[in-house]
Amino acid sequence: MQVIRALEREVHPAHPAGVTLDSTLEGELGFDSLTRVELVQRLNQAFAVQLPDEALSHTETVRDLLPYLAQPGRAEAPPALMPLRQGSAIEPPRHADTLAEALLWHVERQPERVHVLLYGEQQTLHPIRYRELFEAGRAIAGGLAARGVTPGETIALMLPTGLGYLASFIGVMLAGGIPVPIYPPTRLSQLDEHLRRHARILNNAAVVLMITTQQAKPVATLLRANVASLAGAVTTEELAGETDRRPFQGTSSELAFLQYTSGSTGDPKGVMLSHANLLANIRAMGQVIGITAEDVGVSWLPLYHDMGLIGAWLGSLYHGCPLVLLPTLSFLAQPARWLQAVSRHHATLSGAPNFAYELCARKTADSELQGLDLSHWRFAFNGAEPVSPATLERFAARFAPCGFQRTALTPVYGLAESTVALAFPPLGRGPLIDLIAAEPFATSGQALPAQDDHAALRIPSCGRPLPNHEIRIVGEDGSELPERQVGRLEFRGPSATRGYYHNPTASTALFHDGWLDSGDNAYMAEGEVYLTGRVKDLIIRAGRNFYPYDLEEAIGNLPGIRKGCVAVFASADPHQGSERLVVLAETREQGSAAREQLHQLIRQTAADVVGVPLDEIVLAPPHTVLKTSSGKIRRQACRAAYEQGMVDHPSADSPWRQSLRLWRESGLARGVIALRQLAAWCYGVYAWAVLLALALPAGGLTILLQRQALGRRLVRAAARLGLILSRLPVRVQGLERLPSQPHVLLLNHASYLDVLLLTALLPAVPGYTYTAKRELSANPLLRALLSGLGTCFIERTDIRQSQHDLDAMVGALQAGQNLLIFPEGTFTRAAGLRPFHLGGFLAAGQAHVPVVLAGLRGTRIALRDGTWLPRRAPIEFEVGPSKLPSGPDWAAAAALSRSVRPVLAALSGEHDAA
Repeated sequence: MQVIRALEREVHPAHPAGVTLDSTLEGELGFDSLTRVELVQRLNQAFAVQLPDEALSHTETVRDLLPYLAQPGRAEAPPALMPLRQGSAIEPPRHADTLAEALLWHVERQPERVHVLLYGEQQTLHPIRYRELFEAGRAIAGGLAARGVTPGETIALMLPTGLGYLASFIGVMLAGGIPVPIYPPTRLSQLDEHLRRHARILNNAAVVLMITTQQAKPVATLLRANVASLAGAVTTEELAGETDRRPFQGTSSELAFLQYTSGSTGDPKGVMLSHANLLANIRAMGQVIGITAEDVGVSWLPLYHDMGLIGAWLGSLYHGCPLVLLPTLSFLAQPARWLQAVSRHHATLSGAPNFAYELCARKTADSELQGLDLSHWRFAFNGAEPVSPATLERFAARFAPCGFQRTALTPVYGLAESTVALAFPPLGRGPLIDLIAAEPFATSGQALPAQDDHAALRIPSCGRPLPNHEIRIVGEDGSELPERQVGRLEFRGPSATRGYYHNPTASTALFHDGWLDSGDNAYMAEGEVYLTGRVKDLIIRAGRNFYPYDLEEAIGNLPGIRKGCVAVFASADPHQGSERLVVLAETREQGSAAREQLHQLIRQTAADVVGVPLDEIVLAPPHTVLKTSSGKIRRQACRAAYEQGMVDHPSADSPWRQSLRLWRESGLARGVIALRQLAAWCYGVYAWAVLLALALPAGGLTILLQRQALGRRLVRAAARLGLILSRLPVRVQGLERLPSQPHVLLLNHASYLDVLLLTALLPAVPGYTYTAKRELSANPLLRALLSGLGTCFIERTDIRQSQHDLDAMVGALQAGQNLLIFPEGTFTRAAGLRPFHLGGFLAAGQAHVPVVLAGLRGTRIALRDGTWLPRRAPIEFEVGPSKLPSGPDWAAAAALSRSVRPVLAALSGEHDAA
């Protein structure tokens, strides 16, 4: 209790000491994530223990810490070294078109090479080799296919760092799906915001399935109630499926995954990144850095964020250099672990946002420097948030005795819309800081060199555009600005996204004459780019321009204000027709005298830092200032909450209230899901009732009459009426392409619904003779019905009978009939075009008639194999081109079969599984 009270006095000096065992760390004591890091470190030191990582995130109250102190984790012994420089390696897959091809390149050539060295509990090491990753991913792909996931569908990944995440990401790709990384909730107190944020994202992405942990399934249930497309949530263990399935063969232009920007809330922005975008960015970064297979990377960055996902993991996967992967929580619990991993494995590449360098510089104890060797670290990139020159200097000075070279520090610039990276400085140069005069920068947006270094603004360079990428700075009129003039940064290049998923308005606003708007302000000097701030964060006051970052930091350092919990923004004043400058700051102070003193300190700080007066200061309780998943201040969301009058009523519920709300909302969610399932069941029963009511009389008459032409008309009329009554949305294209001469109509086969639909949609005159497997003729009633419709029964196993059946098909075509054939022969629950039987192609060649290609889309979803419950789903039927066989023999049939596969795959909207 003494340790906690001392820390609370430092964080909130004016707050009366009222810490009890039941005080909530976040709600009552106001300990944010970084304060929790400090708390765990102090407890470790005070009790000479090593608290486990989960003590950082799984504790809500002071009492929750007691079990960890009663049974503390043992002091960590350094893990056994594993050599990661594994001798000469192959060149990277420079001609690969997709990430799956890049992985297969390594699997085929160096399957036992260590790809990822994963740190687990108690610093245990788990090597993951290329072969192991591929096999685990292929098992996930098999499980997804067994659940009916089709190529192009979106799959959410809500998983912690580990083999499960890596395998799931690869598995979704191998199944042809589109991964959508989202972050899991770390604490119950974050549940409300987590649900609101991700329900919008999952709806925008139209996610059909979520892969998550067993513990997160209750959250997934709540999300499912608010996301109509979400069929459910599964764990990686539940997905383990067949591994003999061939990987989906995608193209470079297809989506690799969706990266939702950190500010995606009310208007989700899912950046569409193709395989071509990813590989172009990874290759360009590798060219600038000079990555080889002999490099070793270290990363603790979360894999749901583009810098950790692409910059660290996928980059190492492509280049063949091993990656040491630490769980994010492991770094937050003990920041020195990052540096120790770099030292232990002689890593050459590693990076993080600015706060991580600051945390290490300030919080690494002298005892943790012993034996630390950072001399191999040649590229320490700093990005994803504003780079502080002071942090760069503190980090370089603190770790110089450990062999760290200042020239390794590298501020970089990137954004999700450019995959991840856009500008890098020259390798080995170190930070380049531009000192500019404050007054012309504030009044006219000019970045002129300062005469007085003491009063100058310090702006770090982010280097030059990556190879084959371009950057320009434009003014408000869209014209390009000269050097050292601040304007909006626009870019273009092979890494640039084609827009935001299902958000045409935002996509249109992103592009200006072929250039993409970064949303950042910057200036160029001697060909290098200098970031000055986000466009939407720029505040114009009394003819002066300034950004809120420095003022927020200064106010956050005031006693009584929660550090890192200050938002500065401009809000429209409807009475004055101008904007008001507002400071929203979190504090626990309640007394009027203490709050008035804070008001005065904040006003004086604003005058000192930016030289303009404030219009309003809002002192709010903890958890009022909204942040992104990575801890960035969401200023626009804070402004919206302020303007809607919501900042005076923040949520600060106790854990038991959170649990009660979770229980209540979980019950409501399950109720919504149950109602959906009931509605689906009712529709299924209704659809079957309609089918039976129409099929029994039409089928009965067909059996009795045994007149093919009349039977086809009866069945077609019943099928068309059934479609109308069942309210299935069906779109038909290309019927005019059907030739008048006899032909073979070839279609993909995905469902028992296919025959019913085709009977309703295809013309009755002259009509089509269906081919069916001979096993169906074993049922007397079914044989009588199909014979009454003129069905041609085909033997699939007896070669002698197959020749007889082929002759029958040729005779039917020569007699003027049309044949309808499913060349796949059968269908499965999993999507994909199966291997073709050649009977239909041989019959067309021997009868000298054309083959007409057509495709059905949506029937696999409307009635899947393995279930008899139909669903209302949009269905499309499209007639495509015709092709003439080149001859009557087997070789001509095989050649025709091969040539039509891609056409039929496109018409069916499914991949070629064969």
